[in-house]
Amino acid sequence: MAGFADLNLPQGLDKKSLQSLLEAAAHLGYSAVALNHVIDFKEKKQEIAKPVSPSELFPSLPIVQGTSKRIRVLTRLTLIVSDPSHCNLLRSTSANVRLYDIIAVFPKTEKLFHIACTTLDVDLVCINVTEKLPFYFRRPPVNMAIDRGIYFELLYTPAIKDSTMRRYTISNAISLMQICKGKVSSQSENKPLELRGPYDVANLGLLFGLSEGEAKAAVSTNCRAAMLHGETRKTACGVVYTVKKPRKVEEEETAVPACKKAKTQA
Repeated sequence: MAGFADLNLPQGLDKKSLQSLLEAAAHLGYSAVALNHVIDFKEKKQEIAKPVSPSELFPSLPIVQGTSKRIRVLTRLTLIVSDPSHCNLLRSTSANVRLYDIIAVFPKTEKLFHIACTTLDVDLVCINVTEKLPFYFRRPPVNMAIDRGIYFELLYTPAIKDSTMRRYTISNAISLMQICKGKVSSQSENKPLELRGPYDVANLGLLFGLSEGEAKAAVSTNCRAAMLHGETRKTACGVVYTVKKPRKVEEEETAVPACKKAKTQA
């Protein structure tokens, strides 16, 4: 997949509103979006439902503006965790969990943030941007998450809603940017009117402490990497690739007579 992506469209909307949101995303130039199913653990026993197939929600997918291709729709699961026991759902072998294209976790404490970065098999770690964080970002868990191919997600919608939220969003984002080397994914939420074009989001990224290249990557290549990380998590544990031998080495080997090769091997 090439182009821009928004991996946080709320699944809880009715079909008509969801269709409008999808059409708005395609019109703005997003090549892919993810429908986000959120679990908040308000009940003691929480079950994870199967993801709803996009074909059941949308009779036809809109064409991405400027292309001839239809927008790609993925499924996403986000767990808001405030207790270590909540992480057990992600550690379980539940078949429903594995059906989601992208898995994200929203840790509420420093301990859970450390667990999410170091042990949980997820694709995204969500950062609270609407209030002052109760802990500081520490370099070791953030670096470990980066090494594991995990990205951090920042919501830009609060920054365009309210001045107080904007202040917290910028402050929390800058704190994270100082450590995570631009490994972030900037996403929207809720209504079509709050959805911004990818270049507008990239400009917001400059306020968050990202460079121009990192800001653009937050809505393009970083999203693609998170999607590929999810595909790898679902299908395999790694990849195999081959490297062609340098030409000089091949020439040197062919230049040695066969008889000398035999003596050397003997």
